[in-house]
Formats: sequence, structure tokens, C-alpha cells
Amino acid sequence: MRSFTDLVTAFEERFAASLPFPASPSGLYDPCRYLLALGGKRVRPVLSLMANELFEEISEDAWHAAFAIELFHNYTLIHDDIMDNAPLRRGNATIHTRYGLTAGILCGDVMSIYAYEHIAGIRKSLPQILSVFNKTAIEVCEGQQLDMDFEQRNDVSIDEYIHMITLKTSVLLACSLKMGALAGGALGDNANKLYAFGKNMGIAFQLQDDYLDAYGDAGKLGKQNGGDIKSNKKTYLLLKALENATEKQRNEIEVLLKHDAENKVGAMLALFSATGADVACREAAARYSVLAFECLEDVAIPAKKKIPLQELANYLLMRDK
Repeated sequence: MRSFTDLVTAFEERFAASLPFPASPSGLYDPCRYLLALGGKRVRPVLSLMANELFEEISEDAWHAAFAIELFHNYTLIHDDIMDNAPLRRGNATIHTRYGLTAGILCGDVMSIYAYEHIAGIRKSLPQILSVFNKTAIEVCEGQQLDMDFEQRNDVSIDEYIHMITLKTSVLLACSLKMGALAGGALGDNANKLYAFGKNMGIAFQLQDDYLDAYGDAGKLGKQNGGDIKSNKKTYLLLKALENATEKQRNEIEVLLKHDAENKVGAMLALFSATGADVACREAAARYSVLAFECLEDVAIPAKKKIPLQELANYLLMRDK
């Protein structure tokens, strides 16, 4: 079993050598090459390879699945950046900023279609793999829509938020694992347990991300604290604070949401702590982490084969606070 780091290196080499984009029209394909050259953590495609290696030597089917996952993921990033009007991605200009809105839309579209080209190259368990990929693609779109809907609502519940981040973030991690497992001939029960492992890991990761945005070490994270607070983003911390707040605390939170005061971040962090939202967020992330590891433990394969996945999950879920 290879480590995550080793598989990232192998994926980068093979992915770069197999990009499907022709030279022309350059206005369509140059932006695709530009974005993919910016790199990324490659967590999702490598999860697919790692899941495949639990059951067999990494196969061509697994490589097709990994390429499809990474192309689809980057397609969603392109369109998310357009919807968010984001100027930067991975520290560089977003596609719509650099090449224009039309290029961003078309580049995302064609990247999603090339993802399906790779799915079409899979030979083992293709109907099951296509089914989970299609279901995930729909759910990611649903999650993005819910996230946008929540911007206009003041009554979002914790359960609704967990549902939204499950669709927007965690199902693609889960899908990556299940596709790799199915490509390796895994039986349905093992494939489903790996899916559950990825889903719970993704939820825990997002909850931890909410916490780190507010309380993390800015030097280690590479960004300033409080970005979510400044943009009034509905995170677990904000929703839990509103749920637990006294009438006085709720009024203070609502005033901060309406005004960009100089002390907004510090004042909101104080309210998160006073309402217990900070502790609740850490505890929720820990609960989903435990669920994730329990699901991985239940996969019916030798324990030593799971070690690389356990190490990766620990790395993702034990980031510095």
C-alpha cells in the first residue's frame, strides 16, 4: 500500500501527461490547462486510487475514475468562482477574471464532459460507478444552490447546514472512495462503508474549517482569521451561537451582522465563546471524525491495508487549531 504523498506524485505525473484538451480552440482549452496547472491537494482523486488499492493493484479503471473526479471537482470550482465573483483561486486569478465570463462557463462545461469521457473508459462495475457519480454530481449542484439560498435566509437550522455541507463538500469525497472501491471489485457492503467513511470525514473537515477560519493560527493557515465573520457567512459557529444566545446576545449578533464595525471579528468571537458555539463546533467535528473512523474500521479487509487511509484522515482532521 502506497502513501498519500507517493500517490499524489504518481497522479500528478500521469494526469499532466493525459490531459485531453486539444490545441484549438485555444480560447476554450487554454483556460482549462491554466487552472489545472495551478495544482491543488488532489485529495479526491488520490482517495479513489487508495480505495482501489485496498482490493487490487491500482488498475486502469481506477486511473480513469481518479481523472474523472479531479476534472469534475475543478469544473465545480470554476462555476463556484463565477457565482461567488471570486477574484482568486489558489492564489492566482480565477478563470472568469483572467479570461472572461464566457470562457469560465464554457471551460467548466467542457471539463465536466471530459470527466464523463473518463467514466466511459471504465470497464469494471461501470453501471454502479456511473450511478454513484451521477448521484453525486446532482447532489453537489443541490448543495451549491442551498448555500446560495441560505445567504438570503435568517432562519437556517443546524440540521439544514449539515445537510448543505454534506451535499456541497463531503459527498464528492465519499464518491471518490466508492468509485475506487467498485473499480477494484469491492462488494457493495465494503464500498458503502468506504462511502460512509468519506462522507463523515468530509463533514468533520468542513466543521473544522469553520472553526479554523475563526480561531486558527493565521500564520499556519496562510490567511487572516475571521473571513467568514466579515462576510456574514452562515457557518456552524454562527448558527450555533444564534441557537444558544440569550435575547441580549442575539441582538448583539444581529447588530454585528448588519454593520462592518472595526472590532467585528473580535466581538463576534467573544459571542461565539460566550454562547458555547466554539466548544459545540469542536465537539461536532470530533463526533463526525469518530463516525468516519468507525466506518473505516468496519471495512472487511486486513487492518494493515487501511493504514494509509487512516494516516490521511488523521492529517486532514487533526490540523492545527
